[in-house]
Amino acid sequence: MIGTGYVGLVSGVCFADIGNQVVCVDKDKNKIDKLNSGISPIYEPGLDELIKKNFTAKRLSFTTNIDSAINTSDIIFICVGTPTRKGSIKVDLSFVYKCTKEILKYSKRKKIIVTKSTVPVGTGDEIEKILKRKKKLFTVISNPEFLREGEAIRDFRYPDRIVIGSNEKKAFNIMKKLYTPLTNKGSKFYTTSRRGAELIKYASNAFLATKITFINELANLCEKSGVNVEDISLGMGSDSRIGGRFLRAGPAYGGSCFPKDTKGLVSAAEKYKINLSVVKSVIKSNQERVNLLTKRVHKILGSNLKNKKISFLGVTFKPNTDDMRDSTSLKMIPYLCKKGAKVRYYDPSGEKNEFRKIKNCNYINNIKSNCNDADLVVLLTEWDEFKSIDFKKIVKNNKFKVYDLRNLYSAEEMKKNKIKYYSVGRPNTN
Repeated sequence: MIGTGYVGLVSGVCFADIGNQVVCVDKDKNKIDKLNSGISPIYEPGLDELIKKNFTAKRLSFTTNIDSAINTSDIIFICVGTPTRKGSIKVDLSFVYKCTKEILKYSKRKKIIVTKSTVPVGTGDEIEKILKRKKKLFTVISNPEFLREGEAIRDFRYPDRIVIGSNEKKAFNIMKKLYTPLTNKGSKFYTTSRRGAELIKYASNAFLATKITFINELANLCEKSGVNVEDISLGMGSDSRIGGRFLRAGPAYGGSCFPKDTKGLVSAAEKYKINLSVVKSVIKSNQERVNLLTKRVHKILGSNLKNKKISFLGVTFKPNTDDMRDSTSLKMIPYLCKKGAKVRYYDPSGEKNEFRKIKNCNYINNIKSNCNDADLVVLLTEWDEFKSIDFKKIVKNNKFKVYDLRNLYSAEEMKKNKIKYYSVGRPNTN
């Protein structure tokens, strides 16, 4: 596994756990030293235990020596980052191509090269061009990942589908053998062309991002028309053609996939002179949502936020991960601090470097101390420990308000307890 980021590390550890001999390689010596000491560089439930278990069983190893890693392996997974280029919507494939050149340099016998990284359609063709000098040694295939942060180990063990894209049929048998422990438990094994597999990943993420954006836009309509968006989600989601997942109104989507993959898909389409107007609208609407939810704080606290005490519960883009990428908090918190508010935050995954240099922003390491004298409590991430808080007990300010961006609480119950409560896409009961 080349790259010990989220995809490479989780996939590598899980492949070892189903009986394979796995070596994870990364140029970051500090990261490899931590992994060899049993410390995971990412927050993912259950991952630390699996690392220790398979490392002790000698099925899993970590190294910075890419030459050795390549030559002791039959299958090489490319799991490096494919971020969006700065100031562009194009995908930066420099890490993928650099990695490919190293595989070419060090390989002395036949290898199967698998792109696990999310890449635009046609990337496998470009990889083959780089390898053409020794093309008889390599088979290049695509095997996109569908791991959800916070639930990645379960997603690896019980995937909705395993997608393999190859232009050489013999590769399907080899990959089917690798995934046999999962297909034996009923996982679907889907084969297609290499370009087909590359596009399936982007199309899947763009569609899910569209569902989130669609329900968020409907939530705005629900608020104005006095309708509960949760009734709409349930009524729509009960249709088997639509399904209820990803129809929960809340903040803008974030994380490592949806923001970059929607842009990457639009960029790939533009290369073929295709206008993906729906996906473009999704990107624009999602960006606008962050501003809309941030400005609503003024509706709750007034135009002057100077010295207002605002406490955030959760700042990551979703629960059970420490991932801050494109989280709504990255725009909300700096904006509120700039307006003179005194912001405190608590997140179960710990303090965040992104907020350390922001004036009037402080990390507090427990719920009670974080909220005790707040004017406004903002529920941003639906960690389990935020789902049954007795706000009357922990907040000493009698006039405090709650802004629930995840609709974790009942508006009726809040009204009974005489708490000023604001949620998303639901009629205002204050």
